[in-house]
Amino acid sequence: MAVQMKSLLIIIQIVSAISLVVMVLLHSAKGEGLGGIGGSARLFGTPKGLEEGLDRITWGCAIVFLAVSLLLAIVK
Repeated sequence: MAVQMKSLLIIIQIVSAISLVVMVLLHSAKGEGLGGIGGSARLFGTPKGLEEGLDRITWGCAIVFLAVSLLLAIVK
């Protein structure tokens, strides 16, 4: 039973890590940053509602990842 639970937690951790990386990459840049060097900087950002939704999803993924990491450390 403990082996199955640990395997499930590892799968959840991998999925949450991948989704966290994807969510962070989906965010638009707040400033020009390095994008201004190559001329690919945006003049206008994305709509505010989309950014807020991505923020919530990103925070959710981060919380799930941290919680599962802590559980895996305890189950170890």
